Amino acid sequence: MSMRKQFVTTVESVLAGDERLMLLLGDIGVFGFNKTFQTYPGHVYNIGILEQSTIGLAAGLAMTGFIPVVHTIAPFLVERAYEQLKLDFGYQQLGGNFVSVGASYDYAALGCTHHCPGDVGILKNIPGMEVILPGTAQEFDTLFKAAYADGKPTYFRISERENTESRAVVFGQAEVVKKGNQATVIAIGPSLKPVLEACEGLDVTILYYTTVAPFDQQTLQENCSSGKIVLVEPNYVGTLAHEVTQSLAGEKIMLGSIGVPREFLTNYGKAEDHDKTIGLTVENIRHRLEKLLAR
Repeated sequence: MSMRKQFVTTVESVLAGDERLMLLLGDIGVFGFNKTFQTYPGHVYNIGILEQSTIGLAAGLAMTGFIPVVHTIAPFLVERAYEQLKLDFGYQQLGGNFVSVGASYDYAALGCTHHCPGDVGILKNIPGMEVILPGTAQEFDTLFKAAYADGKPTYFRISERENTESRAVVFGQAEVVKKGNQATVIAIGPSLKPVLEACEGLDVTILYYTTVAPFDQQTLQENCSSGKIVLVEPNYVGTLAHEVTQSLAGEKIMLGSIGVPREFLTNYGKAEDHDKTIGLTVENIRHRLEKLLAR
C-alpha cells in the first residue's frame, strides 16, 4: 500500500474512534476519500483551492475542540499558507495536522511550481512545529496515530517513494539501524533505502530519523564516537545540519551533507531523473562516504 492510500485508511481508522477529527481537503486526494465522505458526513470537507483560508478554518476548528487534518500538495500547503501556519497555529499554540504530498519533486513532470524541497526547513522556523518524514506507509500510520492528538501543530510529509521495509518507528526517537566504527550516517525518511545500499560492506553506524522536529539529540550523541558524519536527507541539503552540530556542540566533527541542491530544478521527467542529475543516488552517497572515511 502506498503512503497516500495509507493516509486514507489511517484517517478512516481514527475517525471510527475519535469524533474530534475533521479532515479538510484542498481539492487534492478527494477521490480517494469518496467512501469517507459517505461514512463520516460532517467530518470531511473539500474546501477547494483556498489553502490560506483552509488553515484559518482549521485553526478555528482547533479552538473549538476539534482536531483538524489539512491535506494538499506540499508547495501549496507549506509555502503558500506559511503565514497562516505561523500565526494561526504556531503563535496561538494550537494543535493540528498538515499532511502534504509531492515534496521534494515527486511531481517532477509538473515542473518547479509543484516542487517543494524547502518544506522541512521552512517549517522548522515555526516554534513548536513537529515535522515527520515517514519512510513507508506503515510508518506513517504508526506516527500519525502517535502524534495527531498531542495538541501541537504537526507536519507529515507523505512521499511517493518508500523504503524497502518498515521499521518499528517511535515518534520523537531515532533508530540505530546498524552499528559501526568509522563514521555515522544519518538517513532521513525515504533516504534510508539508498543509504542502506550505499553503506553495504562499510564499517559505519546508520541512524534512521522519521521525526526531525523535535530532533533526537541523545541517540546521535551516543552513536558518533568517530566524529565523522554524513547526513542524507530528501529535502534541501543541510536543512538538518544545525540540529546535528547542536547535538554535538563542543565536539570535533566532520560533517558531510547530501540532499537536494538549493537551486531550481528546471528539467522535466521522473523523480529518478532528478536524482541522477543532482547526485542523490546510491553511487554518489557511497562516493561521498568513502571520501570522508579516507580523510
